[in-house]
Amino acid sequence: MNKFLEWSKKSISPAFIAMFVASFVLWYITKLNYNYTTDYNVRLNIGGEKVEVPCVIEGKGTNLFNYKFQLSKRLRIPLEELSYQTVSDDFGEVFLQIDPKSLQNAISVRVSDIKVVSLGDVPMLSIPEEQEE
Repeated sequence: MNKFLEWSKKSISPAFIAMFVASFVLWYITKLNYNYTTDYNVRLNIGGEKVEVPCVIEGKGTNLFNYKFQLSKRLRIPLEELSYQTVSDDFGEVFLQIDPKSLQNAISVRVSDIKVVSLGDVPMLSIPEEQEE
């Protein structure tokens, strides 16, 4: 191992290492300019209830890279912006079933640089106390 380190110090110049690193960075930046489609779980706060919805998103690599950090925070979506209907389960509990298309539109408005292609299963929400009356 010591012989390899001695040989590498003599044979590989610092200029080569600097150019190698610079070429990798430029290649990575160039790759980020392409369009990509990926799965992502979007964290939402809908009417005070925290949910996570699986989405398929599409966009330029740089925008997806930026939104990876921005979407790690919860997006707030007021319940009034969404279409929903009330449904009850076998035990008589009443839930809100949100229309996926209206939720997709609400998410798309908040993340305008990327396209929300589709949503996965949207969880049912419990009814807020002010609506139960």
